[in-house]
Amino acid sequence: MEFSLRQLMVAAVATVAISGSAVAADMSGEAIAERIKPVGSVYKEGDAPAATAAASGPRSGDQVYGTFCVACHSSGVLGAPKAGNAGDWGPRIAQGMDTLTNHAINGFNAMPAKGTCMDCSDEEIVAAINHMIEGL
Repeated sequence: MEFSLRQLMVAAVATVAISGSAVAADMSGEAIAERIKPVGSVYKEGDAPAATAAASGPRSGDQVYGTFCVACHSSGVLGAPKAGNAGDWGPRIAQGMDTLTNHAINGFNAMPAKGTCMDCSDEEIVAAINHMIEGL
């Protein structure tokens, strides 16, 4: 059986028309709203995601470290002190906890503010520092 280009075009147009009408068949307000709803949301600092995190309680130092800090502090990327390494942390600890906290929260050298954990509280950042220097 041999098809002409015209027959193929008619079949393609018919297929598109049928499938398109099946998708748009439900014209109720709810169905339309579902089809045009946003695929994501953007929140400013202090909006819903941070409030949700705060509602569930503060994250542990281990959780913050494992989610945000591990990328640099496990291997020493760009001079980051490696977690648990006394040689790396010794000079920093000697400056005092206030300095460590200030650098971690506000950023220092190659480290961005809060180590990119913008929804972390200051207390969670301190918990992550304590986790990294634990046992030194």
